[in-house]
Formats: sequence, structure tokens, C-alpha cells
Amino acid sequence: MTEVCRKMSNDNEDDSAAKCRERRRRRIEMRRLAAISTTRGSPQPTYTKGSKERSQATGEGSSSSTAEGKRVVETVSEIQTVEPVFGSMSVSGRSSEMEDAISVRTSFCLPGINRRRPLHLFGVYDGHGGYHVAALCRQKMHVLIEEELERVESKCVSGEGGEFGAEWEEMWRGVMKRSYERMDEVAMSTCACGSEGFQCECHPTQMILGGSTAVVAVLTPEHIIVANCGDSRAVLSRGGRAIPLSVDHKPDRQDELARIEAAGGRVIYLDGARVEGILAMSRAIGDEYLKPFVIPAPDITFTKRESEDDCLLLASDGLWDVLSGDLACKVARQCLREENHPVNAGPPIKDEGAGSLYPSRSMLAAALLTRLALGRRSCDNISVIVVDLKSN
Repeated sequence: MTEVCRKMSNDNEDDSAAKCRERRRRRIEMRRLAAISTTRGSPQPTYTKGSKERSQATGEGSSSSTAEGKRVVETVSEIQTVEPVFGSMSVSGRSSEMEDAISVRTSFCLPGINRRRPLHLFGVYDGHGGYHVAALCRQKMHVLIEEELERVESKCVSGEGGEFGAEWEEMWRGVMKRSYERMDEVAMSTCACGSEGFQCECHPTQMILGGSTAVVAVLTPEHIIVANCGDSRAVLSRGGRAIPLSVDHKPDRQDELARIEAAGGRVIYLDGARVEGILAMSRAIGDEYLKPFVIPAPDITFTKRESEDDCLLLASDGLWDVLSGDLACKVARQCLREENHPVNAGPPIKDEGAGSLYPSRSMLAAALLTRLALGRRSCDNISVIVVDLKSN
């Protein structure tokens, strides 16, 4: 009997030891799984004892998940910083004076209104009465736009902006409108010699004569924002069609004619419709001697980008006077899709600090459009920018 009891006792001890080892193995396994789950940022709670421990485990998981989110945002940001491929050309043509200027500023700012992603600016400025106003626009316009974008930073950070709705568009309208107004003030206070604030000894007429058109396109990953003042033009090629993104400000346009006459001005037909028989456009930067009939207020359009977008063209009237938008887009598309021409062959060519011009199909398209305008007997300066929207 004693032997039987001793045997049963030994069996119970063996079973108890085995169960303890099994429970210990399970606890170690559960802890290992919990550690792996926390490291990977799993949202599931770990089954540790105590509400405080559960809270800490969940917090670590959330923190890890946030870190993962930051890495994703950084990756997306890197993708969006790919600069667009473009080409540009500006020639005096058959005109004795060169009064055009172009400006390309890739990644010129990272505003909150664009969710801290880079903006790319393209501008064509067609001067008249001298080159100095167009040159000022090339030097200052992107700076003024950046400063105005900084003014709306607080709204974007606080969540009042940043969405692509009516409020977002209204914020952009305010930015572009104020930028053009400030550019106009700079133009009217700067002499052709470069002196600011009437401190030079030039003739007073040097301060009031001269002006420029201004068509500016700001490129975001989702939209093309175009502001236009004057008769330079922006045209989008989409799915084989030419879509105007701006409308010329001509004195004989019904709404412009009514505005000029309401301000006390006249439109005189002298080699075409002209404000006071002088200027062939109703809006421009500068031209102080024609105020208030000629104003700097831009028309602003918003175009959502689509996969069918081929290219964006900006040009002065030296091109548009002899080429239609349809023909210009057709020529540009054929150049951009030319299989025999290498893309980005050779090192980049720096363009006076305005960005990088690549020996690409876009450059070929700009050159061919310029030559075509010259062949059609364009008598004005010709400036063209071609942006390949398929490249980014």
C-alpha cells in the first residue's frame, strides 16, 4: 500500500512539473508574440496584466504606426518632387528690339496650401515700350507669389485651407491677384535704368512708359493654375485636343470695352482696336499713363490634371498671331512622342538660374514652334515654353 501511494505521488509530481513547464513555455511564447506585435506597430492590444500596461502597449503600437505613416509621407513627397521636363525658346524674330522675357522656377516654394509639396512656375512676359517691365516680372513675380503664399500659411496649418474646394480656389485667387497688383506697383516705381523710387536723373516719361503682359502657370500634382493679364496665352493639350486656359484681354472684347468706357476711356480703331489709340491690349503690368483704363487684374483659371494631358504651352502673341492653338498643340505632341529623338540626352543646360533646360523633346518642340512662327512671317518677338505633362 505504501508503494502504491509513493507511486501515485511521484506521478502527480511529474504531471505538475510538466504542466508548469508547459505554462511557462506558453507565457514566454505570448511575451515574444507581444514584443513582435509592438515592434511592427500592430494595432491589436497585447494581453498583459493591468490597465496601465495595456495602455502603454497600445501607445507604443500607435507610435510605431505613426512612424510608419511618416515614412510613407516622406516616400510620397519624394515622388512628387520630380521636376517637370520642359523646353523654352525666346527670340526677337523680325523685330529690331527684344522685349520678351520668360521665367521658369521649378520647386520654387513648398507652401502649406499645397500640402508642403513643391510648386513649379512658368511665365511668359511680353513687354512693350521697352524691355524693363518684362525683365522686372521675370525677376520679381515668383518672389511676390511666394510671399503671398506665406501669408496664407496660418490658415493652412490650422486646417482652414488645403482642401481642393471653393475655399482653396479663393485662397489662390487672392494670392495671384495680390501678386499682380504688387508687381504693377513695382513696375510703376522703377525706371527703365533700374533705379527705384524716382531717384535717377532720367526723363520722367521713362517711369510711366512701358508695360508687359503676364501669363503665369503654377503646376501642382493635381492642378494647373493659370493667371493671365494681357494677350499672351496658355493652352493645354489633352487627349489630342487644344484647351485654352486663358483668354486674351483685347480692347474690343465686349466686357473689356464696357469697363474701359465706364472708366472714362476710349477704344480707337487704329491698326486694330487700341486703348486711347495706343495699346492693343486692355490689361497689362505697368503702363501708368493709361491708368485707370489699363488694369493689372488677372483672370485666373483652375484645371484639374488628368492622365490624358500631353503638354502645356505658354507663349507670347508672336506665336499665337500666326499659329492656332490646335496646330501648336499638334506640333508639340508630335515632337514629344517622337521615338527617334532621345529623352534627356546630355547634361542639363542652366538657364540664368531659372531652372534646368534639358535637351529633350520639349526643347525640340519649343524650337520647332518658334521656327514655324518665323516661317509664317511673324513680325513680333516669339517666346515659347513647352511643359511635358506625361514626364511627371
